[in-house]
Order: sequence, then C-alpha cells, then structure tokens
Amino acid sequence: MKPGLKACLAILAVLYPLAVGFGLKWFEPRWIALCLVLLALARLALGARDRLAVLGAGVAGFVAAWTWLGNHPLALKLYPVLVSLGFLAAFAWSLAYPPTMIERLARLAEPDLPDAALPYVRRVTQVWCGFFLINAAIALWTALAASDAIWTLYNGCLSYIAIGLLFAGEWLVRRRVKRRIAAEAVTGA
Repeated sequence: MKPGLKACLAILAVLYPLAVGFGLKWFEPRWIALCLVLLALARLALGARDRLAVLGAGVAGFVAAWTWLGNHPLALKLYPVLVSLGFLAAFAWSLAYPPTMIERLARLAEPDLPDAALPYVRRVTQVWCGFFLINAAIALWTALAASDAIWTLYNGCLSYIAIGLLFAGEWLVRRRVKRRIAAEAVTGA
C-alpha cells in the first residue's frame, strides 16, 4: 500500500471516535456502521493484508452487523474497547512467546539491541499491557454509562493524550536506561 494512502487510512481510524460522536447527532447508527465497514474494506482493497488489517476488518464487520441489525450505537461505542483489548492480547501474547512486542519495535530502529536491554523492553511491554487494560476499562465505562459527549471526549481525545504521555515518559526513561547500559558495557559491570 502506498505510504500516503496508508497514512490517510490511519488518520481516519484515529478520527473514528470523533466521527461516531459527532455523526450520531445527524445520522442513524447503522449508517455510521456502514462507513466503518467501507473503511475496513478500503484498507483491504488497497493492499493491507496483514493479520492486523484482516482482524480489524473482521471486527469492523461484526460491529457493523450488530449495529445494522439493532440500529443502536452501543456496538459502535464498544469498538475502542475491542481495539484496546486486541492490543492487550497482542502484547500479552508476545510476553508469553518472545520476542516481546516492544523488543520487535526496538529492533526496527536498533537491530543489534544488546541483551542487557531485554529486561527493560519486557518491562515496557508489561506497562503497555497495563495501559491497554486500563484504557479498555475506561472506554467500556464510557460506552455503557457515560454520555455521548464524554465517550467522544475520552475515546477521541483523552485516550490519545494518555498514549502520547506514555510514549513521552517511556522515551525519557529509555534514554536513561541506554546511558546506564552503555556505561555498564564500558566498565564491564
């Protein structure tokens, strides 16, 4: 898939909660669900055939069918919960069957990742598992008990801010860990 198209589809996926939150003011839930399926099918048609794209299309199809049949927004609002649980499952699976997800990502930038870094990347993977669990729980609460405005605010804004803060915090910690590992390699400790 061309990078520009991939970026556009990623942006549309990120904007999903805002589209649902604002779309429910003017459209029936089933029409928003149809848009979700069209977005998932567009990803597949444009060449995204990895497991994540296929799984995403399957989940989108399930959510859309549920919404289409009942014309109720609950399934649309549960989509962020399912996404967080999907990430939680992938990260947790990688803890049981290494390399961990964070190690895989780290090796993209640093193929010769030192063995001394492995406990750190494992711990970061565990932190992300905790994040996805908490995020799924909050998203579930917003879907079941909060207003549409609160659901939209959390899932379309606050959850992304939390992700950004976790990324930034981990980046700061990683810099310290890298310096420590480098110093230990020099001193032989």
